[in-house]
Amino acid sequence: MAQVRNKQVVATRHITGSPIKSDMDLRTSTITLQLPPEASNAVLVKNLYLSCDPFMRGTKGKDVKRLIRSFNPDSPIIGYGVCKVVDSKHPGFKKGDLVWGVTKWEEYSVITLTDSLFKIEHTDVPLSYYTGLLGMPGMTAYAGLYEVGAPKKGDYVFVSSAFGAVGQVVGQLAKLMGCYVVGSAGSREKVEILKNKFGFDGAFNYKEELDLNATLKRFFPEGIDIYFDNVGGDTLEAALLNMRRRGRIVVAGMISQYDLDEPQGIKNLMHIIFKQIKIEAFIVYDYYNKYPKFLETVVPYVKEGKITYVEDIAEGIENGPAALEAMFTSRSAGKQVILVAHD
Repeated sequence: MAQVRNKQVVATRHITGSPIKSDMDLRTSTITLQLPPEASNAVLVKNLYLSCDPFMRGTKGKDVKRLIRSFNPDSPIIGYGVCKVVDSKHPGFKKGDLVWGVTKWEEYSVITLTDSLFKIEHTDVPLSYYTGLLGMPGMTAYAGLYEVGAPKKGDYVFVSSAFGAVGQVVGQLAKLMGCYVVGSAGSREKVEILKNKFGFDGAFNYKEELDLNATLKRFFPEGIDIYFDNVGGDTLEAALLNMRRRGRIVVAGMISQYDLDEPQGIKNLMHIIFKQIKIEAFIVYDYYNKYPKFLETVVPYVKEGKITYVEDIAEGIENGPAALEAMFTSRSAGKQVILVAHD
């Protein structure tokens, strides 16, 4: 079978911290659109959408072991995407299937770790949603809120990085549960979207707040029941001061700490004892067995217009490096997605 062009976004070197455009290069290779007989359980896919996510960064200092390393020198970037199966040696996938999961930043990929792929059954919603709302970020929001946070109607919920791919969903799910929800974001424009599009009860630009403790007291005069933490650092310190008795802190990420040589020590930890606060971190991979239940909950909300989502879609794989950099510098106007090809 003839070979075809395969554009790739390749890591140019080992990097530390957040990537920038110069850490990546666009290269072109070739690929045969048929798997060899010995490619047992592998699938060959055409990548349609690629996802930019906060975990896609270089190792720094004594970095913790990661389940996915996105940057390996002279290799295509690794991340989540939406794909169409071109050829399959796996009994669970056939040619023409739409899937989402871990793939490479290139036009065509051979995927051998097929346990990281999910078949897409609901195609009457935008396929790009499977990089965010109906993919890993949405599942992170669902697992963290429902399984870890255990919200009840009337709970007071605070979400940091609320305009991010995860935070958007957390806030809207909490509102649908009958909670009072406030989010923080990094610009006035994002604050307005949180309130007017996503239905948050309140929101603030953390960059304009000189005293986060006072800010949270203003929005939560009776205290916080659930803090969904995506940033750590100063925001976590302020949240501890404002938690209610038996409050729950759901730790999904600490983006303020990832690029520091020495992570920030957290003050106010005595409040964990005084208020009997439960703090629990989680990894979304441990909850993928609940993905069907997640879809049963969220897909109807999407179709009914009860959950909305904001995406920033860059067209063309050649614009992938700029899109990834934009996400890390808060320049993206929603969940950052790269359109590689139309179905």
